[in-house]
Amino acid sequence: MLNPFPELLVYSMLAPFVLRVVVGFVFVDLGILLFKGEKQRWLLSFETLRVPHPKTAVKILGVLEVVGGILLILGALTQITALVLALLTFVETYIEYKNTNVIKRTFVFYLLILVITLSLLFSGAGAFAFDLPL
Repeated sequence: MLNPFPELLVYSMLAPFVLRVVVGFVFVDLGILLFKGEKQRWLLSFETLRVPHPKTAVKILGVLEVVGGILLILGALTQITALVLALLTFVETYIEYKNTNVIKRTFVFYLLILVITLSLLFSGAGAFAFDLPL
């Protein structure tokens, strides 16, 4: 079947750019929430799951999410960052599944973030990024 709007294919590099920036802001927001409003809930969740040093684990998770979000917004090391954040999202989905009363995010939210990060892993940074496709 023919593409109904072939002229728009010129802008195909904008799709990863938009996804990258949006999910970058989502991860920055999630990381900031780990340091502020949701810190006690995550500590409780990590203690329930018997994670060693839960306070340190929450700090590391928050830093990874904030730094990863900033790297995605800038378009630097996009595929590596997307891989790390996809793994973190998978782990957060598991934590949410095990303790449904801790964070209160839906499975659909985590699935959407996971799919976007995997899409960035496979497609690259898109337009307006420091990463250059070889």
